[in-house]
Amino acid sequence: MVTNDPLHLSVDCVVFGYNDTGLKVLLINQKETKEDHSSQPMSQLPGDLILLDEGLEEAAERVLFELTQLRGVYLKQFQTFGDPDRVKDLKDRSWLRSVRTQPEQRVVTVGYFGLVSLHEFNPKPASFAGSVQWVDLQKVGPLAFDHNEILSGAMDALQSQLESQHISFELLPKKFTLSQLQGLYEVVLEKKFDKRNFRKNVKKMNHVIPLDEKQQGVMHKPAQLFSFNRDEIES
Repeated sequence: MVTNDPLHLSVDCVVFGYNDTGLKVLLINQKETKEDHSSQPMSQLPGDLILLDEGLEEAAERVLFELTQLRGVYLKQFQTFGDPDRVKDLKDRSWLRSVRTQPEQRVVTVGYFGLVSLHEFNPKPASFAGSVQWVDLQKVGPLAFDHNEILSGAMDALQSQLESQHISFELLPKKFTLSQLQGLYEVVLEKKFDKRNFRKNVKKMNHVIPLDEKQQGVMHKPAQLFSFNRDEIES
């Protein structure tokens, strides 16, 4: 049957964070509502409907800030998800009815992946996020809606663009060691690199700048620090 019901459009943000313990994803926990205690609030990606007067990227930035208080995050659109049944699962219906004026409407969502260094960002829950947390990728359980599928798509995009788009540096502190850079590549690409060959290749990159500084406050021999110079990337 064909209907004339309006289609809702949303954005969902898959924010990856990295530190020396590995790659993590930012999840919010749905706030329990007073109207409905029949279902357990679930974890989900930060996302919400866009406003009529805003663009997609503007919406992604707003939604991420409203739910997690994060600003200035590198965000990039990667895929659209439009399964007609993506928000109709029984596990999601009760909670949706408590927060949406039209919970039965079909929703198409545009996925954005975001990249941050965990050393520099401290999320805080707001709006309908009861809490917010960094979760190790290997420990992510069932999420609300189709958010496991969205997370998988974002990971595929990150892996394919890590080298070609020079986005690895968005996940590192402003000053980093080559061991941190190699560790990031190994975690994201899920493979090991020979230390000597990796460093040899990195030192050929004009946009990786050696600094006259070393690590401080470490128990081992301090390593040299490097920085990323976006202006040195060859077009």
